[in-house]
Amino acid sequence: MKKYNILWLFIALFSLSACNNFLDIKPVGKVIPTNVDEYRAFLARAYKAIPSDRGMVNFRSDEMMVRDDEYDKQSYAYLEIWDDNSTLASNASFDWINYYSIVYKCNQIIEKGRSITLVGDATVSDVDQLIGEAYMLRGYVYYLLVNIYGQPYTFDGALNSKAVPLILDTDIEKVHSRSLVKDIYASILSDIESARKLITKDKWEVIFSYRFNSASVEAFAARMNLYMGNWKESLDAAKKVLSSGYILEDLTKEESKLPNQFESTESIVALEMVMSSNVTRASIVSEVCQSWYNEEEDKRFGKYFSVKEEKVEKEPTHELEEGEEPEYDIIRTVTPIKGGKNEFSSTFRLGEFVITAAEASAQLGMLDEAKGYINQLAAKRYTEEGAKRVSTEIAGMTKEQLIAFIGTERARELAFEGHRWFDLRRTTRSELVKVIDGKTYTLKKDDPRYVVPIPREAISANPNLAN
Repeated sequence: MKKYNILWLFIALFSLSACNNFLDIKPVGKVIPTNVDEYRAFLARAYKAIPSDRGMVNFRSDEMMVRDDEYDKQSYAYLEIWDDNSTLASNASFDWINYYSIVYKCNQIIEKGRSITLVGDATVSDVDQLIGEAYMLRGYVYYLLVNIYGQPYTFDGALNSKAVPLILDTDIEKVHSRSLVKDIYASILSDIESARKLITKDKWEVIFSYRFNSASVEAFAARMNLYMGNWKESLDAAKKVLSSGYILEDLTKEESKLPNQFESTESIVALEMVMSSNVTRASIVSEVCQSWYNEEEDKRFGKYFSVKEEKVEKEPTHELEEGEEPEYDIIRTVTPIKGGKNEFSSTFRLGEFVITAAEASAQLGMLDEAKGYINQLAAKRYTEEGAKRVSTEIAGMTKEQLIAFIGTERARELAFEGHRWFDLRRTTRSELVKVIDGKTYTLKKDDPRYVVPIPREAISANPNLAN
């Protein structure tokens, strides 16, 4: 165990993976940082180590499927059919070491605190900002971990179930066990509150758009409280995001950017490339996902996805006579556009919090307010006729009907941005049925496979994780 911990520390201190275009940093050498500039570079390395697991895990959802390609099937098909016992060496795997490497870096900055040395024009406020970002990043890592490897917060008995180790210091000699879901969520909320007191930067230059800012603190608070069913707290935080100066992209205009592009007007923090290039290449849009859109009225369908139609000759049922035309099937393949490149890096963006405000308002019985948020989004996402139809459709809805509509609207808006699997977990945990190559696979309601098992190699390194 000690050997593994030392290796882990080495990785945490000195690992350096390939840089994203707008996440490049200048190495400062393999030294323990002491001053604010060195710690800023240290944190940048943590930022850019964030895995793309939030996108890959959505193969488990009803949103996306693996394309019919041998290599991609070998890599991702086990996720699509919830086969967590698969031992194929070619299986793509969720990260583990990187998450805890990031946590270590954040813990080091938090522990160092105000004793970080000032250099140049740096001020105490700069140090506070840095520490606040470390709190945010640590909390965000645990948000990912607990939603991949822990029971959904809203599931009966989940709060006292075990998820992942909660490590809040840099003591590498400790042998950690899995922490309770309730303790991890409490820690995340505590980190958000600490960040709220320290982060003062309202908006970063585009080159630093991966860094957390003051609006992202409220965005994270809104998301976490939504997951927990704390509707008032979620709504209050979402309203602060909506008043922070970001603007919805108008998809009715040709020149609009996709909302999850890091240069879009609604980008708050562009940390994650949620859909990696490999996952995007392997993905097709499921028929279920396609059914969510009115293709004639919803501008998102044409903006988010690429449609390819292929004419394939049918197997003849009889010998064709001279001059008789064969019959054809039209094979329609829909693939995502909004992923696979650095430009589609998005952790928090404005559209999510319009939907969040709508959902929280509806859950609180504030139906008119919820409908107002939906109409606000619809004006930027649908044709004029489509927006009118949406407004008319929701006008007479009951609370339950409106909440269901908002759930589908959220799925439409945030498709292929890493939300769908987490949303299924936090809401319905419904039965999912997939038919692949003529074989039916079923994930039952509240199925234990809504939780991804901790990697075998992590358990081998620390047997405490098995319990």
